[in-house]
Amino acid sequence: MADQSTQSIEVEAPPEQVMAVIADFGSYPEWAKQVQQTEVLLVDDGTGNAKQVRLTLDAGPIKDVYTLEYEWADDGRSVSWHLVKGQMQKAQNGRYHLEEVAEGRTRVTYTLSVELVLPMIGLLRRKAEKMVMDTALKELKRRVEELD
Repeated sequence: MADQSTQSIEVEAPPEQVMAVIADFGSYPEWAKQVQQTEVLLVDDGTGNAKQVRLTLDAGPIKDVYTLEYEWADDGRSVSWHLVKGQMQKAQNGRYHLEEVAEGRTRVTYTLSVELVLPMIGLLRRKAEKMVMDTALKELKRRVEELD
């Protein structure tokens, strides 16, 4: 299994507002530059949260259509996922964890592990993961704070 990377960012919004943006897969193409298209395939009847989502990704050299399965924490402060099906990826595990650090301010911690079908030199893989995570966190922060 691939090593995992973790990064955090602080967002000027309460955790509920941050999680609402994370959970709104239909709007990802509007703000997550690398995500071209999303399709919610399965919804949890009890919570209304997406259970499986197909994403079309264009991250420069890495283009993929893949399906992730999500597990939402009961407290609304974290969501984790794993790869169900992919073309370029053989494994992906990730997690967003939200922590209220002050009233109206949330620390978002993003953990990601990706294993590609084609092997990639460790240094290049870590650099690509860092770029993907850094971009994702900054775009999430921008989106949440724009909606505030």
